[in-house]
Amino acid sequence: MDTLNKLMAHMRARPLELAELRRQGAKIIGYVPNGYLPEELLYASGAIPVGLMRGGDHEPVIRSEACLLRFVDTFCRSHIGYRLLGEELLYQLPDLLVVANTDRNMFAIGEMWQHYTDVPVLKMDVPRYNRADHAFEYYVSGLRNIKKSLEEFTGHEITDETLKHEIEVSNEIRSLLQQISYTRKKITPPITGKDFTRLNHATFYSDREVLVDALQTIAAELKTRTVNKQKSPRILLTGSTLAEGDYKVLDLLEQSGAAVVIEEFAEGVRHYREKVELQPDLIVALADRYLRRQPPPAFFKLVVKERFKYLLNLIKEFNVDGVVWYCLMYRDCYDKEGVLFQSALEKEVGIPFLKVHSDYDVAETGPMRTRIEAFIETINQRR
Repeated sequence: MDTLNKLMAHMRARPLELAELRRQGAKIIGYVPNGYLPEELLYASGAIPVGLMRGGDHEPVIRSEACLLRFVDTFCRSHIGYRLLGEELLYQLPDLLVVANTDRNMFAIGEMWQHYTDVPVLKMDVPRYNRADHAFEYYVSGLRNIKKSLEEFTGHEITDETLKHEIEVSNEIRSLLQQISYTRKKITPPITGKDFTRLNHATFYSDREVLVDALQTIAAELKTRTVNKQKSPRILLTGSTLAEGDYKVLDLLEQSGAAVVIEEFAEGVRHYREKVELQPDLIVALADRYLRRQPPPAFFKLVVKERFKYLLNLIKEFNVDGVVWYCLMYRDCYDKEGVLFQSALEKEVGIPFLKVHSDYDVAETGPMRTRIEAFIETINQRR
C-alpha cells in the first residue's frame, strides 16, 4: 500500500524532525507505552510525547547488563541499553521521562534513567486492583498529580478545552485503528498482521495530522482491496510485549503461511477497542478508560479469569485457529500465565497453543522457525 509506505517513510524521518523541533524550543516527553499513562495529558501540556518502544535488538540488552540485573524483562532492559549506546536518536531526545509503574520491570526503567542519565523522571504508581473503588480513587489522584507536574514542567496550563480536544483526536485514532484491524475478521484479511502492527507502532510518535490522514486513507483503501482467496490458519498473537522492530515472530508466522488476525499485548500495541467517554471531570473520564475499562494485564491481582475471558472472546470473535504466546525472558508473570491459559484454552475452545520465548537474540531464529512451522502444520492437519 502506497499510503503505508509513505507513513513508514515519515516515521524514518520523524526522529530528525523531532530533534529539530527540540532545537527550536519544543519540549519532548518520553514515556513507555504500557497502557496506563494517558497520552492525552502529555499532548495537552503543550509538549511532544514520544513513546519509547523500540525492541528486537540484542546489543542494547547486553549493554544494559553493565548497570542492571539480568533478571529484568528483555524489553525493559533495552530501554536503558538504547540510551547508553546513543545510537537510537529517539532515546536521546526526551527532556523528561514519564513512567507508569505497573511492576518491577517498569520500575527498573525509571530507576535506571534516574541514576544513569541527566533526564528528570516522573513516576506514577498504577494500582493492581482495577475494579476496586479505592484503587480507582488512587489512580485518579495520581493523574491529577501528573497533570500538575506536567504543567510545572512545560509552563502551560492543561485546560479542559485543550484536554477535550486531545481526547477527541486520540479517540479518532483508536476508531480508525479499530476499523482497520476489524477488516481481518474477513476470511482473507486485506492487511497482514505485521503491517497492522507497524501502523499501531506509528501512533506512538508520528505527527498526529500525518497519522490521521494516513489512517483515514488506509481504512478507505481496505474496504475495496482484493486479496488472494486462499484461507490461511488464523492466529491470535499474545503475550507480554511486541515492540517496534521486534517483528521476528510475525515474520516467521507469515512466512509459514499463517495470518495474524488479532494481537493483544501489554506494551507496544495500543488497546484501541476502548475510547474515552467524555464527562464533566475529564481526569475521571481518562481514569475510567485507562484503568477500569483497560483489558487487565497478567500482573494485576485477582483478574486472571477476567483476562482469560477477554482472550477467549477475541478467539471466537476473530475465528482463531491457534494461539501463539510470545513471552520475553524474565517477564515471569506472563510466563506463568501462559501455562494457565493453555489449560483454559484446551478446556474452553480446544485449539492448538504454542509458547515461544525471546531475549532478542539472533540465535533464536532457527529453533523458533522450526517450532512455528510445526505448529502451523498441526493446525493445517486439524483443518
